[in-house]
Amino acid sequence: MSFVQRGIGFGTCLAMVISYTAYQSIGWAIIHGCLGWLYVIYYYLVHAPSLF
Repeated sequence: MSFVQRGIGFGTCLAMVISYTAYQSIGWAIIHGCLGWLYVIYYYLVHAPSLF
């Protein structure tokens, strides 16, 4: 119930923006938005330059 009152979180919004930018698909953006921070971390690990 508190989630509905707060609205969407930053992780959800960030995941949706990254997804839409990468795939230009609203469907994927919604799916990745549901995953939130998990998708953001996955995208960073896969697409970020190597840190090591």
